[in-house]
Amino acid sequence: MMNIDSIHLDSGVILAPMAGITNLPHRLLAKASGAALVCSEMVSANGLVRSNQKTLDLLESHPDEKPLSVQIFGHDPSVMAEAAGIVESLGADIVDINFGCSVKKVVKTGAGVGLMKNTGHAANLLKAVRKVIRVPLTIKIRSGWENSGKQALELAEIAEFHGVDAIAVHPRTASQAFRGKADWSLIAKIKDIVSIPVIGNGDIQTWQDAVSMTRNTGCDAVMIGRAAIGNPFLLTQTASALKGITPPENTVGRQFDMIGTYIRNSVEFFGEKLAMRMMRSRLGWFVKGLPHNNRFRDSIKQLTTQAEALELVNSYRKEVETLLTKP
Repeated sequence: MMNIDSIHLDSGVILAPMAGITNLPHRLLAKASGAALVCSEMVSANGLVRSNQKTLDLLESHPDEKPLSVQIFGHDPSVMAEAAGIVESLGADIVDINFGCSVKKVVKTGAGVGLMKNTGHAANLLKAVRKVIRVPLTIKIRSGWENSGKQALELAEIAEFHGVDAIAVHPRTASQAFRGKADWSLIAKIKDIVSIPVIGNGDIQTWQDAVSMTRNTGCDAVMIGRAAIGNPFLLTQTASALKGITPPENTVGRQFDMIGTYIRNSVEFFGEKLAMRMMRSRLGWFVKGLPHNNRFRDSIKQLTTQAEALELVNSYRKEVETLLTKP
């Protein structure tokens, strides 16, 4: 449906990078659910250059998630270039640079959306990275530091000039974080001034929102983040809708099958002990809106084994299916 340089995507649906969320098990689930491209959680360039093991662990991948975009963050052009080279050497299909993170501890180092304060410095950084890697290079940006979007428009042109292959646009300002409404008109303005693919991001809660964004902005693809965390089937529906196919309805059965897959993938990747600590909070993502979900959330707070997790999930599944089929 679209290309990012040499990488062909079979739909216009991309999983957004989300810190602490888009680990390998989550990416595999998203890929199986219809995401044409998945992206890692953001990875510290400094950590990569220093060979920090926890940082390197974030780059573990699996063939089933290909193509994979790995997002790096940092401020120093030489460090970012070296980190990009490491990411490429370890098998990333796309290197993405974070220009959008508004978390204070990231911004105070000049990284994330802090890079949008000085587009001259941003240009030097992009130039340094582009010289080092051969795989496609993308960036994810915000509106900038004020409502006009002037910095985003300027950065988009700079990015294309320095060889960036696609731009994802989250049209909220640095101070908005995830509050307020995303200004989709900025996506349309950026689409008008660059010839490389533009990916729209922000306020996509349903497949109808994704269709509306593409129609109103002309963007080449949509990037979905928070709405797909506990509902990966949204990616399936959106992929169908953007191809002009009536999206399938989600079912309780599909939702619970995804939960089981997520548990098994997490145990395989993290080991049972760590995975179960994570599942105590993360399984709650998948049951939002289901009846008696508070009881289920309470039941998983002390999980210790995969068998216990699957038993509780199956028990809750039967309860939900019974409740929903009652006349």
